[in-house]
Amino acid sequence: MSARPVRASAVALLATLAALGAVLLPAPAAQAAGRTVEGGRLDWGIKSSFQSYVTGPVAKGGFKLKGGAATAGGSLFRFHSASGSYDPDSGSLEASFSGGVTFQGHQKADGTYELDMSVSRPTVKISGGSGTLYVDVSSKAKEGGAVTTASQVPFAKLGLGGVNMKGGGSPVALTNVPATLTDQGAKAFAGYYAAGAQLDPVSLSVDVKAAAAEQPASPAPSPSTPAASPSPQAAGQFTDAAVDWGVRRTFREYVSGSIGQGKWELADGAQDGGALFRFPQGKGAYDGAKGTLDAAFAGSVHFTGAHLDLKLAKITAKVENGKGVLSADVTTGTDTKPAVPLVEFDAKGLTTEGGLATLTEAPATLTEGGAQAFNSMAMFSGYGVGTEMDPVSLAVALDGAAKLPALPNLGSTATPETPPAPAPPAAAQPNASSSNTGLYAALAVAVLVLAGGAVFLALRNRRKEGNPTEDTGTPAPAPGAEAPASGASDSSDSPGSSGADGAAPRG
Repeated sequence: MSARPVRASAVALLATLAALGAVLLPAPAAQAAGRTVEGGRLDWGIKSSFQSYVTGPVAKGGFKLKGGAATAGGSLFRFHSASGSYDPDSGSLEASFSGGVTFQGHQKADGTYELDMSVSRPTVKISGGSGTLYVDVSSKAKEGGAVTTASQVPFAKLGLGGVNMKGGGSPVALTNVPATLTDQGAKAFAGYYAAGAQLDPVSLSVDVKAAAAEQPASPAPSPSTPAASPSPQAAGQFTDAAVDWGVRRTFREYVSGSIGQGKWELADGAQDGGALFRFPQGKGAYDGAKGTLDAAFAGSVHFTGAHLDLKLAKITAKVENGKGVLSADVTTGTDTKPAVPLVEFDAKGLTTEGGLATLTEAPATLTEGGAQAFNSMAMFSGYGVGTEMDPVSLAVALDGAAKLPALPNLGSTATPETPPAPAPPAAAQPNASSSNTGLYAALAVAVLVLAGGAVFLALRNRRKEGNPTEDTGTPAPAPGAEAPASGASDSSDSPGSSGADGAAPRG
């Protein structure tokens, strides 16, 4: 047998096997892309001893929530609506949250405050095993009173020792991560604490959207007639609106706390936004020129607990001459009073832009009817006429194209209690894209074995042709891939270390 036919046969066999491998073996997987963070919450008390100082008998102040921030038991503030990105391969995370809190204390004769500090829009960035918490800060200096405002200050270093951020699913959650004040944070804190001071730990939970599979490009759409723009509603009428109101922050804290031992239940379409309740599906009439509004909303909220039974339903809002009234059917126990005016609110900020009329966080106070509703429960007899309640927000869609403001997004309700466990070894877990992995591997081995056999036969026959009586045995092994080398408390101090009073926050 001549060498040429043998070589031709070997080459043909190898070509066939290579083609077979190309068809049957999967293409190398593309590197996983970063995934989108959409929804979630961050719970952080900033520094509990600072809270105690502000609300105690020395500073005689308090705090105000803004931008939909809420309280979350104890001394925690809850920031909401996370957005950002997460890479499960590297463990990198960037998540920015909405909402803020303002601390004020040491009120002066002119009504201003010597202590005045706002913290908002916290952002967590984690990469390479280290993490930083950034915030927007506005503060009045402890000495001199100069006001400084800064955006996304690297406020605290996060202690991530032992936490493996790789390979997480959804939600990605961290609990009680230690936080230490940075140099920049100390300056932004208006000199109340020095760099290195221990801050309250940070907990967060964010929802992660799975990376979308690549889709083939869609053909260009054929020309069509443009869709008609949504037609405006009949003059003055609307069929979509929402009112956001949290009743009263300290009331909610009492209900869900150790004394009230209670809860609240939403029904008929009402939604929980953390710091507020949304009553949707508003219908009614609005006159922008006159600044009048008459609307009725769906939904109810029912508070129950120790010696507590209060239900608010059939919420309505009326605005006229820059003043607004929020009313509801009030049920205490088995007694229901219809259309009780609960709070009055400042409606001068009600404005129209495009197809949307809005009023944002208007200050509200308890009416006589509202005081009577709360006073029917003995433990709330201190809720008199004029008591400050949670602010009222309104949004009215005046045409079909208008979209109401989004409700604060707290993410998934099931939040893991502990930091994510270290990622398991990258052993194969069956999934939709790798269900044929075993078959592919077997085919790959077969291809390599057959290819090796073909090469062996070709070489053997070549040698026999040069010296028919000589057989040199098996060919030298092909070089293999070289294996990779193995790699290797918060103190209770008050600002300025003057000692905390320990007083609980007042509402």
